Amino acid sequence: MFDLEEIFPDVGAARLPRRQAGSPQGLGITLVTDYTLSARGWLPSAALVELFGEFGVSSAAARMTISRLAARGVLEGRREGRYSAYRLTDSAAANLSQGGRAIAGFGADPEPWDGRWTMVVFSIPQEEATQRRAVREHLRWRGYAPFFDGVWVSPHPLTPKERADLVEVAFGEMSVFRAEHLELATGASRNPVDAWDVAGIAAEYTTFIRSWSGVLDRMTTGSIHGAAAVRARTEVMDVYRRFPVLDPLLPADLLPPGWPRARAREVFVAVYDGLAEPAQEHVRGIVARVAGGTHPQIRAHTVAEMGAAFGRDDADAATTRATQPQ
Repeated sequence: MFDLEEIFPDVGAARLPRRQAGSPQGLGITLVTDYTLSARGWLPSAALVELFGEFGVSSAAARMTISRLAARGVLEGRREGRYSAYRLTDSAAANLSQGGRAIAGFGADPEPWDGRWTMVVFSIPQEEATQRRAVREHLRWRGYAPFFDGVWVSPHPLTPKERADLVEVAFGEMSVFRAEHLELATGASRNPVDAWDVAGIAAEYTTFIRSWSGVLDRMTTGSIHGAAAVRARTEVMDVYRRFPVLDPLLPADLLPPGWPRARAREVFVAVYDGLAEPAQEHVRGIVARVAGGTHPQIRAHTVAEMGAAFGRDDADAATTRATQPQ
């Protein structure tokens, strides 16, 4: 349930690969994004290869990964004297800025629930297995869960954009409702929240909190710096960014007391922001060793910056350019 194919929506021509843990391409995207997106800086390829090496990726595999990301339209390159450098393309920067804002805002300000459910009911002929799978995947990645066969539910209202997106994949017969659930005095009654494995989601949060609280303890002693800071910061993002897919922000009214979402977010912010400075200085040191000089455009952003204005104007402009007819 942690496949991340659509955690970021498609924008323009850039084709982002699956964001799977341990994927060199996913790692490359995270590294370039974390240290160049806020200032749209350029990262020398030799420095990027060295950073890959700190995660156990060979030089040959790192260079191949960079080439593949460039071929996908995720990275763009240029020559800077004797070396080449890369940064995100406009469309990839727009894509990842949008996704970053979603991750940064996840669970920050829960909205009140009106007690109603959005129900998507569809009937697709058995022989149209591809279309049926496409509809199910579309709904799952947008926080819906299968309640009964052909009935998917979400506690959140359908936004105009989500409605338009649903039209794009609609097939066979489909209806959408926004309705209240009425309990029946029978053991056969099923509550829509039972469509989710609430206990399983809580266990994932608890594991995250337990694992990364230990890192917080080490951070207070200043024992995480250099390459270790970059690795820890990259890994905490890689794990935490999966929660928006795993947890569709189920309303507090439906959850058991002490739901751990807020604490998980606190731990994520503390680790990601707390390691920003030592990780930034390590990356800048590698770039300086490769290219010489100082590189203020290599900058680690905080969660607040990721969720607020950084790159918003540039990203919006890039989105406009990327979606205009050529």
